[in-house]
Amino acid sequence: MASSARSDQARIPLPSDPGEKPLDDEAHLKLVPIHIVTHASQLPTAFLEPSPESQLVIGFDCEGVNLCRHGTLCIMQLALPDAIYLVDAIQGGEMLMRACKPALESAYITKVVHDCKRDSEALYFQFGITLNNVLDTQIAYSLIEEQEDRPRSTADYISFVGLLADPRYCGISYLEKEEVRVLLRQDPKFWTHRPLSDQMVRAAADDVRFLLRIYHKMMEKLNQRSLWYLAVRGALYCRCFCINDNDYADWLPLSPIPDNVLMEGNAPEEEILSILDVPPGKMGRVIGRKGASILAIKKSCNAEIFFGGAKGPPDKAFIIGPVQQVRKAEAMLRGRMLDP
Repeated sequence: MASSARSDQARIPLPSDPGEKPLDDEAHLKLVPIHIVTHASQLPTAFLEPSPESQLVIGFDCEGVNLCRHGTLCIMQLALPDAIYLVDAIQGGEMLMRACKPALESAYITKVVHDCKRDSEALYFQFGITLNNVLDTQIAYSLIEEQEDRPRSTADYISFVGLLADPRYCGISYLEKEEVRVLLRQDPKFWTHRPLSDQMVRAAADDVRFLLRIYHKMMEKLNQRSLWYLAVRGALYCRCFCINDNDYADWLPLSPIPDNVLMEGNAPEEEILSILDVPPGKMGRVIGRKGASILAIKKSCNAEIFFGGAKGPPDKAFIIGPVQQVRKAEAMLRGRMLDP
């Protein structure tokens, strides 16, 4: 592997097991290199050239300005077991991102990410990358809660800060995240500034440095049924805001139910993503006063519903859930659209 243009040593506080010393104890700090990447030669071969022999698992995230199809993807973070790579999409440009495309689309590299929807949208529309084989820790958390009879509502997904604070996975406070949010409100172009400041490097690395640990903790808990749901939901979330005219022909098909997974009752054969066109000017009517009607629909259908504007492309409603529940939600939403 070629040497990086810049390498920083990050002090990573490793979470302790119950009964051990506090997290800030010197014994729980580890030096991990952080590489700023502006050229593909600075990335490891195992990432650039995916193969069934390597079966790489990486932590993954993106930072940018209004991260979506119309925004600007500025940094892509990759956490490998021995190093963190901050791929500078601004300085490296399209050539660098094109070099990363095989890895991001590969089934041989598992991308562990917390809430992949916006990252996928930015990659798809800005660089033509169809993000594949993700393990979304936000989805995994909810599936584990469901397994352990602590189901969360579809509107109550765990935040990344909340996930890190959970002692079953990390048990750490992520105070700097709020500091960066304040800076972003003051300067929305925060992630475009170059050279990267120490705070920018630290903040970007912090968003991926614990994902591999969380991944291993979650894999110990997920049963076969949940693993299948996780794969399907992750694939759907990658597509969620990536609307196109070919019915996702350029995306890989969803995973079929494995032979060794038994479904109970009326469990769906697969989960689907439904997209409804909302008539111009009717989005407010669909959402309802203070969202009350949509909350009722979500509760009765057990389906996830996303809306245009801040949540996605204008005049679109997205429904994710079991087949029969999606159809029920569609019918109820169409009824809202037709109300006078």
